[in-house]
Order: sequence, then C-alpha cells, then structure tokens
Amino acid sequence: MEEALLAATATAKPGGCETGEEGLVVREVKRQVYLAGPLVVGFLLQNVVQMISLMFVGHLGELALSGASMATSFAGVTGFSLLSGMACSLDTLCGQAFGAGQHNMLGVYKQRAILVLALVSVLVAMVWANTGEILAWCGQDAEIAAGAGSYIRRLIPALFVYGALQTQNLVVPVMLSSGATALCHPAVCWLMVHRLGMGADGAALANSVSYLANLSILALYVRLSPSCKRSWTGFSREAFRGIPDFLKLAVPSALMVCMEWWSFELLVLLSGLLPNPKLETAVISICLNTNYLAFMIPLGLGAAISTRVSNELGAGRPQAARLAARVVMLLALTIGVSEGLVILLVRNLWGYAYSNEEEVTKYIARMMPVLAVSVFLDGYKKVVLVDVNSEQGLWFGVLCGLMVQMLLLLSITLCTDWNKEALKAKNRVFSSALPADMTS
Repeated sequence: MEEALLAATATAKPGGCETGEEGLVVREVKRQVYLAGPLVVGFLLQNVVQMISLMFVGHLGELALSGASMATSFAGVTGFSLLSGMACSLDTLCGQAFGAGQHNMLGVYKQRAILVLALVSVLVAMVWANTGEILAWCGQDAEIAAGAGSYIRRLIPALFVYGALQTQNLVVPVMLSSGATALCHPAVCWLMVHRLGMGADGAALANSVSYLANLSILALYVRLSPSCKRSWTGFSREAFRGIPDFLKLAVPSALMVCMEWWSFELLVLLSGLLPNPKLETAVISICLNTNYLAFMIPLGLGAAISTRVSNELGAGRPQAARLAARVVMLLALTIGVSEGLVILLVRNLWGYAYSNEEEVTKYIARMMPVLAVSVFLDGYKKVVLVDVNSEQGLWFGVLCGLMVQMLLLLSITLCTDWNKEALKAKNRVFSSALPADMTS
C-alpha cells in the first residue's frame, strides 16, 4: 500500500526554481517522469516473465511456439486483460482517496478488488479448461489447438495470482520484487522445461511459480513495512460493502483495456486461419510480445498520470489536473518516436532471441517497420477494413484503428471539464468513506 509514497511523489516539487507557465510545465514533467520511472521498470520486469517463457518455448520448435502463442493470446483475451482492466480502477480510487486524506480507504479498496477479481478468475478458469475444444471449434489448426489447450491449463494457477498481483501499486517494492522475479525466472524455466522434461507445459507452470514468488514478496512487504501502516490496517468487513460502486469504475476500465488488448490478441487468432498457420502464429506472437514490451513505458506513464490527476482532483485543484493531462500527451509523443526508432534499429536481430529458424527471423524483420508505427500510435482501437490476405494486412488494419483512437482520445482530453471532474472525485471519495466513519 505505498500510495502514500506514490502520491507524495506526485505532489512533491522536485528540484528547480522555475516560475511562470513554462516553469509549471517543466515542474510537471519532472513530477511525472520521477513518478513513472519505478512504475515503468516494474511493468517491464513483470512483462519479461511471459516473454522469457515464450523464448524458451520458441527454441523447442515452431509447433510448440505456435501452441504457446495461441494459448497466451487466448489467455490475454479471456482473462488477463479483464483482470488488468478491472484493477486499473484502483489508480483512480486510491489516488482520489489519498488526495482527500482518506488513507484508511486505500486498504479497503485493495481488499475489495482482490475479492472481486478472485470471483471473476473462477469463471475465467472454467473457460480456460476447455480452450483446446473452443479453438478447434473456431477452425484453428488441430495441432495448434491441442498444444494451446495443454499450455493454458497449466496457466490456470497463474490466473489467480495475477489478479492479486495487479492490485499492488507499491511502486518501488513492485520494481524490486519484479526485478528479483525476472532474474530468477530463466532458471525456473530451464528447470521445468529442460531439467524436468516438461517442455512447453513447464514454461506455463514457470509463470505461475514466478508470479507467486513476486506476490509473496509484496505481501511480506505490506505486512512488515511501516509505510503501509496507515493504509493497511488488516482485513475489514468494509471490503464486502460498496462492491456495486467499485464495479461502476471497474467495468468501464476493464472494457477500455480489453478493447485495446483484444484488437492485438485477435491478430493471433486470425493468423491461425491463414495459410501456413504455424509460421504465421509464431511470428505474430513474437511481434505482439515486442509490442507489449514497448507498451510498458506508456503504461507506466498512464498509471502515473492517473495518480497525478486523481490526486489533484481529490484535492480540489482542477487546473493542475488539466496541466498534468496535457503534459503527459507531450511525453507520450516523445516516447513513441523513440521506441519506434529503436525497433527499426534491431529489426534484423530481434527474431533470433525467439527462434533459430531462418524463415521465422526473416519474417520478423519484415514485420518490424509496421510494428514501429503501431507502437507510436498505441491506444485502444477498433479494427476496420482489414485485408486478411497476409500478416502485414492484419497489422495495417490495427494501424487504421490506432489513428482514429488517438484522435478521439486527444479530443476527449482537450474537452474535459476539470472543475466538474474535481467535484465528482470529492463526492465519490467521501460517499465511500461514510459507512466506515459512521461505524467507528
């Protein structure tokens, strides 16, 4: 529960004595970079776990990589995106609670989220248990569908741990625990994939082991750290109240994240219907993993700006929230250009990290320029007028949607009534805290 540190960082005044409008912009840039830095590193390290698993599977052969890729995509569409999106509502709830001085509500919001996500995970696990049959019914290659079904069943334990892990926004502790997990994960993969001879299924189980280790470290930190004492006071009955209010934010948040996630993951499912599905599925999976890696930086910025805006609205400063929203657009533009250039520079080498097959690595090199553009335009989107004759056609369809969504998000940000949002934030926080105050 380190929202206190996170929010304090968001409202602190890092070095410098800038004055005037330009000084406010510079100071806001420093705040967001300083706040987003640990978040970005933490997100990158968490993403590395699944990426390393796919790298191990990729060197087992094209079929193994195709099955694991299809399973990972199906898991993202039906489970991980849903849990991650619902957990994103905590950025708003916890940020506003801290801005309003209601520190006790931070732990309550976390417990409420864990409860809801656990119940959702039970339903998702039932779907995952029948993934092979579902994919075969959808017309996927029989061998790929069977491999995906076997892989995703071994991911079910990771599903429940992942949901709880997504509710932890502890900034520096997340970064450190994720770093320790990422460093150990190759050894865990090697043990299960090669030493124990479990193959691709071992890589799936390795994800569960690493996620559980990460969550255990964070739980121990929350239990022992003095910085969490104000926000985590033990389990509370309040977690069982206000679930409908939590869902009012969690469901739209989940839909927003799912739309973004699904538009990419559906490319993997569609690639399985193309000629030579093993090659197409393997290549597009590698491209998606690369896209996710690049997306972790804007994701960290998104979490940071959510906290900044929530803190300012909760504290009744709508103009400061407006400035923060505009500054993050400038930062996102700069990062998008930089990431696109890096992808172009490594396009001829990146494929070898996942596969030794020349056919795969050359195909990846051809896809990387298209991927660079999509990273620059990243946002949730709707695919329109897609030419499905080739993998490049699939991704160009996504780019059309990305451009539309970027323009829509820009318009929404510029037209937001920040005074009205500040009033809504105040009402939300104090209406949630009222039952606890009345019973104390």
